[in-house]
Amino acid sequence: MINIDIENMTPKQIVKELDKYIIGQNEAKKSVAIAMRNRIRRQKLSEELKKEVIPKNILMIGPTGVGKTEIARRLAQLSGSPFLKVEATRFTEVGYVGKNVDSMIRELTEVSVNMVKNEKMKEISEKTEVMVEERILDSLIPVPSKKGQSNVVFSIFQNQTAQNQPKLSKEEMEELKNRREKTRQDLRNKELENFEIEIEIEEKNQQMMMIPGMEDMGMDISGMLGAVMPKKTKKRRLTVSEARKVLTPIEAEKLLDMDKVISEAFDRVENRGILFVDEIDKVVNKSNNSADVSREGVQRDLLPIIEGTTINTKYGPIKTDYILFIAAGAFHISKPSDLIPEFQGRFPIRVELLALTEEDFFKILLEPKNAIIKQYKALLATEMVDIVFEEEALKEIAKISFDLNSNIENIGARRLYTVIEKVLEEISFEAPEIDKKIVVNKEYVSERVKDISEDRDLSSYIL
Repeated sequence: MINIDIENMTPKQIVKELDKYIIGQNEAKKSVAIAMRNRIRRQKLSEELKKEVIPKNILMIGPTGVGKTEIARRLAQLSGSPFLKVEATRFTEVGYVGKNVDSMIRELTEVSVNMVKNEKMKEISEKTEVMVEERILDSLIPVPSKKGQSNVVFSIFQNQTAQNQPKLSKEEMEELKNRREKTRQDLRNKELENFEIEIEIEEKNQQMMMIPGMEDMGMDISGMLGAVMPKKTKKRRLTVSEARKVLTPIEAEKLLDMDKVISEAFDRVENRGILFVDEIDKVVNKSNNSADVSREGVQRDLLPIIEGTTINTKYGPIKTDYILFIAAGAFHISKPSDLIPEFQGRFPIRVELLALTEEDFFKILLEPKNAIIKQYKALLATEMVDIVFEEEALKEIAKISFDLNSNIENIGARRLYTVIEKVLEEISFEAPEIDKKIVVNKEYVSERVKDISEDRDLSSYIL
């Protein structure tokens, strides 16, 4: 997650941060920045007024590959908000085969719980390391149990027999303590990482067959039964290094207060959650056939969630009143006014994203923090190959990508990946054995792509 104090950022500063990853689309950036800033402003209001201020949902209109999803995703990362992207086409009207719209709120809640859990685990990482160290030490140099026998009830389920353990003398205990301390120091110095040990870990409860519709009711039957049934354990032989990785999440969860985790996760979902509903134009009613009636039904099913309702999840009820919804679609065949009036009214902010120009393609190759050229240079650097792109070569790649989008199908910035993969195909294949410095110029780009790009039929299959 990006480490930035979002609470004190102005809309201009938010746009500036988004500029580091997304080229152009200033109107869309401006709209989401205002929406995010309004959420911060809302938190400073009195409780009475805060209830009245609802998010102004956004409808993004524009072709594929121009940055609709990326803007929403980067905004969520910037603010540390739970974020989920769903396709409107995966849902169907209640009574039809397909996912129930309520499931997206459950998935967003799961995202939030995992987000908070991971943050809390980082906070207790030092305590976790100590506990993991003790578990590994117990495997290397076991300490006799203080209790003479194990729990008889649970030993029945775990195929264990109650055993009396001999008591050690004071001298033996002192010697054992010294051995453990020496081994502890070796563990901390990473001297035993490849040493193989046997550890006992709890087996996860097997997932039960779900009764159709049970998931949509927000019920977790396997979780309920898992809390009642005794825990089974199994022994695994692992190296010390592998054991650390396996035991760290297990020991961290023992230290977590899950009630606090869930409480904070709920607060984030309800007040900061962002739900991105893509391909909303695909659920527009364009005729009177039954399939289109079902599509319109999806809009009607989405309405209560967007307007504000309570959805049951396995962690408890979630209110959707203050979740920010961002809907997006290309609207090639239909138009926003074809959406049902009530649905349109729930998305007061409309932003049109423009198709990418040749100049935009050139900037996308170079300027963003995660620019495509930076990615490929880093990949080839792992093979000790230094690849240099001349400016003219990048302009040629941008020109070819723009022409292909204009002549075949406009898939936005994704076209750049297709073209660059073709340009660098031979270099990537030969990378381990070729020269350690390679210069890609305009002629090389033309040679690799020109014949295919000029053949309209061939390019529609390959590029």
